[in-house]
Amino acid sequence: MVSANRVDETLWIRRFHPADSATTRLVCLPHAGGSAPYFFPVSKALAPEVDVVAVQYPGRQDRRQEKCIESIPELADAVTAELLPLTDKPLVLFGHSMGASLAFEVGMRLEKAGTVPLALFASGRRAPSRYREENVHLRNDDEIIAELKALSGTRSEVLADEEILRMALPAIRGDYKAAETYRHTDGVRLAAPIHVHYGEDDPRVSLDEARAWADHTTGHFELKTYPGGHFYLNEQAPRVIEAIARVTSTVTS
Repeated sequence: MVSANRVDETLWIRRFHPADSATTRLVCLPHAGGSAPYFFPVSKALAPEVDVVAVQYPGRQDRRQEKCIESIPELADAVTAELLPLTDKPLVLFGHSMGASLAFEVGMRLEKAGTVPLALFASGRRAPSRYREENVHLRNDDEIIAELKALSGTRSEVLADEEILRMALPAIRGDYKAAETYRHTDGVRLAAPIHVHYGEDDPRVSLDEARAWADHTTGHFELKTYPGGHFYLNEQAPRVIEAIARVTSTVTS
């Protein structure tokens, strides 16, 4: 719920550094198995110039008892409903990996509702029109853990703690199912500009798959590559944050 100058936290919306006077709002959408606190450093870096909100999906951390949503369109419907009251400021959408696919679907829904995002940042994810046959969500627990270690997407202390990791596996599996079964068939392009960022050694995204995001916008398209793999973002966060800040700075009071 939003008033003229205030955003209240909900089960879905987390706000680590309130910035009521900011002229733009950044919406952060986590990767498969990820959670809102992953974006705490982004919020800290951009506040108070940008009001950063991070989405907390069901099935993890304080929402662990809730059923994970295993469909990108269904998750997009729920997230959009939470964001529509927050459109008093221009929105920038940032999604990493599964979060990028989700950000695209949310962007489509926002535009259909009359709100064009200032920009969409798609990080570490192939374009919605590019498909791969993937089945991580069908593997056993040990194989999923091996996948996480290969991608280095989970903090090492979490991977080292067997109990915590096993508790997180249902959400991780559900997220992988959502990401791997997602198929975009709408054909509608966003009016919002799309900025694609990915690691040059990412086994989940090729250069061709990253470039294909250009087919999903009628606006400006920009592609940036970085050293690193699927979670290049962990090391390259300052550069990515700088790119976001350049976009948000185009809006003044």
